[in-house]
Amino acid sequence: MASNKNKLAFLSMPAPASYVAGLGRGASGFTTRSDIGPAREGPSAEVIAEAQARRGEEPEIDPEQFQDPDNEYGLFAGTTYEQDDEEADKIYDDVDQKMDSRRRARREARENAELVKHRAERPKIQQQFADLKRGLSVVTDQEWESIPEVGNLTRKKRRKDERTFAVPDSIIVGDRSKSEYENSLDTRQQQANGFETPADTGTMTNFVEIGQARDKILSLKLDQISGTATTSGSATSVDPKGYLTSLNSVVLKTEAEIGDIKRARMLFDSLVKSNPKHAPGWIAAACLEEHAGRMVAARKLIKAGCEQCPKSDDVWLEAARLHNNDDAKVILANAVQHVGQSVKIWLAAADLEQDAKSKKRVLRKALENIPNSVRLWKETVNLEESATDARILLSRAVEVIPLSVELWLALARLETPERAKAVLNKARKSVPTSHEIWIAAGRLLEQGATGDPEKTTETINKELDLVDKTIELGVRQLRQHQVLLTREQWLKEAERCESDGSPRTCEAIIKATVSMEVEEEDRLDTWVSDAESAEARGMVGTARAVLAYALKVFPDQRNLWRKAADLEKAHGTKESLDGVLSQAVHYCPQAEVLWLMSAKEKWLAGDVPAAREVLEKAFIANPESEQIWLAAVKLEAENGELGVARELLVRARTVADTERIWMKSAVFERQQGQYAAALETVSTALSKFPKFAKLYMVQGQIRQMEKQYSTARASYAAGLKACPKEITLWVLASKLEELDGKSIKARALLEKGRLVNPANEILWAESVGVEERSGGAAQAKAMLARGLQECPSSGLLWSMSIWAEPRPTRKSRSVDALKKSKDNPLITCTVARLFWTERKIEKARQWFSRSVATEQDKDIGDHWGWWLKFERQHGTPEYMEEVIRQCVAAEPHHGPVWQVIAKDDKNVGKSTKELLAMVADALQ
Repeated sequence: MASNKNKLAFLSMPAPASYVAGLGRGASGFTTRSDIGPAREGPSAEVIAEAQARRGEEPEIDPEQFQDPDNEYGLFAGTTYEQDDEEADKIYDDVDQKMDSRRRARREARENAELVKHRAERPKIQQQFADLKRGLSVVTDQEWESIPEVGNLTRKKRRKDERTFAVPDSIIVGDRSKSEYENSLDTRQQQANGFETPADTGTMTNFVEIGQARDKILSLKLDQISGTATTSGSATSVDPKGYLTSLNSVVLKTEAEIGDIKRARMLFDSLVKSNPKHAPGWIAAACLEEHAGRMVAARKLIKAGCEQCPKSDDVWLEAARLHNNDDAKVILANAVQHVGQSVKIWLAAADLEQDAKSKKRVLRKALENIPNSVRLWKETVNLEESATDARILLSRAVEVIPLSVELWLALARLETPERAKAVLNKARKSVPTSHEIWIAAGRLLEQGATGDPEKTTETINKELDLVDKTIELGVRQLRQHQVLLTREQWLKEAERCESDGSPRTCEAIIKATVSMEVEEEDRLDTWVSDAESAEARGMVGTARAVLAYALKVFPDQRNLWRKAADLEKAHGTKESLDGVLSQAVHYCPQAEVLWLMSAKEKWLAGDVPAAREVLEKAFIANPESEQIWLAAVKLEAENGELGVARELLVRARTVADTERIWMKSAVFERQQGQYAAALETVSTALSKFPKFAKLYMVQGQIRQMEKQYSTARASYAAGLKACPKEITLWVLASKLEELDGKSIKARALLEKGRLVNPANEILWAESVGVEERSGGAAQAKAMLARGLQECPSSGLLWSMSIWAEPRPTRKSRSVDALKKSKDNPLITCTVARLFWTERKIEKARQWFSRSVATEQDKDIGDHWGWWLKFERQHGTPEYMEEVIRQCVAAEPHHGPVWQVIAKDDKNVGKSTKELLAMVADALQ
C-alpha cells in the first residue's frame, strides 16, 4: 500500500513551470484569461474630457439625451430626487389622466374606424379564405379525393425515406421452394386417381362481364377524345363507326407533361381569380384545357371569360373557335351586341357562313355598324360577281371613306379608261399626298396608248410622252405637299410597275427620280450600281431605264455604253442591241470595242455587208487601229474572200505597221500553205520587232512542220536569247528536242528555263511531263515534289499530284490541294473528275459547274471539254445542250488541249461548238 501512495504522490504536487498537459500524446498548449489576468481598464470619462479640453475639442453631446422627459441623465443627472419632486410628478400624472379621459371616446372610435377600414383594404389571409373554409363543409368525399396533390415547387431535392424491414421467414421459405421439383405424387392422388375439381365449386370465367368492362373502357376513351363526357348531357363529336380510328389519334402524355399541365392549370386558375378582367388569362386557360384534351372544361372557361370580359373581341373569337359552327354563330351574335365595332368579329361571323349570299348579308350588316372600315368594304366587294355591283359598292365606299387610296384605285380599275381618269382626278384631290394615285394615272395612260393596235407610232409616242409628264408633275406636286420619298422607295415603285407590265411608267419614274439625293461627282458610280443591282434582281427594264438616263447625262462614257450593250445582248433583242451599238459608235467613235461589237453582231446575224459597212466606218474613225484591221481580215477570210483578206493585211502593214499585224500576216500565209511567204514575212517582221516572241514561235513551228529541226532549233534559240522570260518559247524548244529524240537536252533546257524563270508552274509541269514520257516514274514524282515546294499554291501541279497518287489516297490529296490552292479551277475540275470515277453523278456535275463559275474560269476550254465528255456518258441531251450553250456564250480561248486544237491550221474557221466537240474527243 505504501508503494501505491508513493506512486500517486505527484498528484498533490504543483506542476512544473513548463508543463503542458497531454504534450506527450501530441496535444498543444493554449492560454486563457486566467493565465494572463484581467484586461486593463480604459480611461474614465473625466480623463477623456480633460484630454479633449487640452486639444481644444468640444465634448460630443448626444442629441437624444434631452428628448425623453423620463430620462434625467442629461440636465438633472446629478440632482437628488426629493419629496417635492415626487409630488410634482403626481400632479403631472393626474393632469395627463384628466386630459386623456376627455378625448378617449372620440379617439377610440376613430381608431376602431381606421382599423375596420384597414382590415377591409388589406384583409388577413385567414379572412380571405373564410368563405372557402365554410364551403368545405359541403365537399363530398369523392370531390375531396379528386383534389390533385401539390407538386414540389421549391426545386429542392427531398430526402427519400429509406426505411428497412426484416424479411419474414415465409418469404424466404417460399422463394426457396420456387426452384424445387416434386418427385412423388401424394398418397391420396395415388389412391383416388388424382384430385378432381368439381365444376360447380370452382370459379368460372364470366365473358359477359369482360365484354361489359371492355365496352366501358372504350366509351371512356371516346369521351376523352371528343372532350365531352357522357354525363354532361351533350352529344359526342366522334363518329361511333370510326372510333377505332379515333383511338389511334390519342396522344399519350408522360408523367412530366401531366405534371406541367397541372401546375399550369393552378397558375391560370389563380390568374383568372385574382384578375378576372384580364382577357388573355382566360384565353390561355382555355387553350391549356384544349391541349390537355378537356374540351368541356375549355368551353366552360372561355364562357366565363366572355362573361367577365365582354368587351374583348379576342375572347369571343376564341370561344367561337372552340365550338362547332352552329354554336359559334350564336356566340358571335352575342359578341356583336357587346363589341359591335370590332371588324374581326364581323369577319369571323362572315367566315362561318357557307354560301355567298349569307356572307354578303353579314358583311352588309357589318357595314351598317362600321361604315368606315376599309377591310369590310374590300371583303364585300370581293364577294360580288358582277363588275357593275362592285363598281356601285366602291362608289359608295369612296364617298364614305374618301381618304382610302386602295378603294380609289380599285374603283379606277373597274371603270372605263375615260371614267377612270375622272376617278383618279377625284382621288388626287381627295388624297393629294398619295404617290400611288399618280403612278396609277401613269399606268392608265400607258395602257391607253398601247392598248389600241390601230394607232400609229407617232400617236403612241405622243401619248407615251404624257406618261413622263404625268409622273414628273406628280413628283413636283408631292414635293409641294411635303411628301418626300427616297430614291430607294421610288426605285422599288419603278420595279413594281415593271413587274405589273408597265415598262414606260417604270422608265418615267426613273427619269423623274433617279437623280434625287445624289452628289454630282457620285452620279455615274451610283447609277451604274443601281443598274447592276436591278439587273441582279431580274428587273431588266429598270436597269435599262437607269442606264438610258445615265447615257443622256454622260454620252461620252464608253464603259457605260459597253454595259448597256451587254445588257441588251443578255436580255434584249437584236434590234435593241443594234440600236444601242449604233448610238454608242455615234457618241464614242474612238471606242474600238464598240465598233467591233457592232460589226460582230451584224456578222452573227448573217448580214455580212452590214458588218463590212460598220468596219468601213470604223476605218474612217480609227485608221491606225490594229483590232479593226484584224477584224476586217477575219471577216473576209472566214467568208472565203482570201484575196481581199491578203490585200487588207498588206494595207494594214503599211498603215498600222504593228507587230501583231505582222504576226497575223505570217499566220495567215501559213494557214493557206504558203510557207515560203510566211517565212519571208516573219524575217521582215523580226528585223523590225526583234523582241516579239511570237514571231520566233511562228518561225520555229513552220521549220518544225517542214522537218527542219536544226533551223527550228536555231529559231527557238534566237527567240530564247531575245526573250528569255517567254515561257512558251522554253516549252516549244523542249518539245522540239523530245520530238527529235533528245530527252536529255529537253530536260536541260527546262532546267535552264526554271533558273531564268523561278517559281513557274508551267515549266515545272513540263519537266514532270518529260520525266513521265521518258519512263521515269520515280524521277517524275521527285520532280513534282520539288515543284510543289517551289510553287506551293499551283493548281496545275496539285492536279498532277492528285492523279499521281494511288486511287485510295486521291480524295485526301484533293482536300489538301483545295486548301493550298484556294479553290483553283484546275483543282475544282480535278475533284469533279474524281467524283466521276466514283460514279457520284450529281456531285460531279456540281463540281464541273463550279469549275466554270467565274469569268476567268470560263476562259479555260479544257474544263468545258471535260464537262461535255461527262454529260455524254452520264447526262441527258438537255444537259449536253446546256453545256454547249454556256460554252458558246463564254467563248473560251485557253487550256492546253483547247489551244492545240484551236490553233491547228486544219481547224481554222470552225465554230466554238465544233471545237468543243473535238476537245471532248481528244481529252483522256
